[in-house]
Amino acid sequence: MTYTKPHPMKTPDDVTNIPLIIHGTDVFDETESRTYTSIGCRFHAADLSDCQEALQSSGKAFQSWSRTSPLERRRLLLHLAQLLRQREKEIQDIIQTEIHCSEVWATQNVRDSISLIETSASLITSRSMSGSIPHTEGERSFGFVFNRPMGVILGIAPWNAPLVLGFRAVVAPIAMGNTAILKGSELSPRTHHFIAQLFVEAGFPPGVVNFILHRPEDAADVVNALVTHPAVRKVNFTGSTAVGRIIAETAGRALKPVLLELGGKNCSIVLKDADVEKAAEAILQGRSAFKETLRNKVKNLRATSHKAISTRGAAKSLSLMEEAREKGAKVVSAATETQTNGRGPQDVPVTLIEDLETSMDFFSAESFGPLIGVVAVSTVDEAVKIVNENEYGLSCAIWTGNHHQALELAQRIDTGAVHVNASTVHDEATLPHGGSKTSGFGRFGAEWGLEEFVKTQTVILNP
Repeated sequence: MTYTKPHPMKTPDDVTNIPLIIHGTDVFDETESRTYTSIGCRFHAADLSDCQEALQSSGKAFQSWSRTSPLERRRLLLHLAQLLRQREKEIQDIIQTEIHCSEVWATQNVRDSISLIETSASLITSRSMSGSIPHTEGERSFGFVFNRPMGVILGIAPWNAPLVLGFRAVVAPIAMGNTAILKGSELSPRTHHFIAQLFVEAGFPPGVVNFILHRPEDAADVVNALVTHPAVRKVNFTGSTAVGRIIAETAGRALKPVLLELGGKNCSIVLKDADVEKAAEAILQGRSAFKETLRNKVKNLRATSHKAISTRGAAKSLSLMEEAREKGAKVVSAATETQTNGRGPQDVPVTLIEDLETSMDFFSAESFGPLIGVVAVSTVDEAVKIVNENEYGLSCAIWTGNHHQALELAQRIDTGAVHVNASTVHDEATLPHGGSKTSGFGRFGAEWGLEEFVKTQTVILNP
């Protein structure tokens, strides 16, 4: 095993080596069997011995970290946010390189991460996070309900919003006095390493945040070892519903709670009185006007395609598109014939799928591609039925000029969030975030997210 200074290393062929971080120290083994190559980098692939070291480190650090004052934790978190703000451009470039996203998405990742950290820091010193003193039956007895840290929290982060969702996996747990293991994605190893390294630079004690990466073929063994270890008291996972089921089953057998944000098939319900000016590129008055205007916007897009995270991801999106076309949907692509022929293996054209029907896979499947489906309905009840009968329940949007109608309609929709006259993709650090049905359960964000990572203890004081 090779231990190095805590920062990524450049090899002679200009490939960045990404180490694990265990107890504040980088771990990287040059042996080929212990590394995995990703986009522009290779990382140390954790085995079960690395997992055990991380677990032991986290358990040891919990003994002291759980006794630190909320004021000290707040100070360190605010310093973490300050460091992130200073290195905004650096991490933006890393995100764009790794997941092929726009500058806007990378910038939003950074801004949302800073807000997440600062909001968590401010809330942990508030009264609501400390506990309560309920009334008791005894004349001279007192009941105290304390919020206690749970122990080691395993946070499993995805690649699609790697910075903010990576921070989200560990910030709330450590803010409440837990220690955390961040299990990063092999598709965004540099971003997730950046997160763990920033905790080291901010002065968090060794072991408060440990960082693990592994090869895809080792996922089952690594996750099972981490989830079932006695030191791990809770797991939070953001990712696919299929993997979420496996993690929930594994945690359930070990009698451990989980917080899951899983897949989504977010719908926008466009009512006849929708504000055309606010509609931007997706919301317009009336069924036919909506389809016609959206079609024109797709055709006239400057960015005519999106580079998927992998060729496998691109193939899935293209397969959904073709299957819908074969079953009678009208497919309108932003790419011209020339652009389509020159498309790379990871490029997916921005595409509108009209006349979508329930028999088409795209109607219910999460695509993770730049595909937009349009379903024409005759009544609001029919629109609600489509949303609620979908297996997912992450988010929904309602476009209307009637706010009273929007609020009434929102109460009928079974999703974790409903956005009125806004995109379905919208998170804020001061709001809870999570889904229903197979989109998961539990909530990230603000006090709701902090409360996910404490256990209540009742103490009755008698004379």
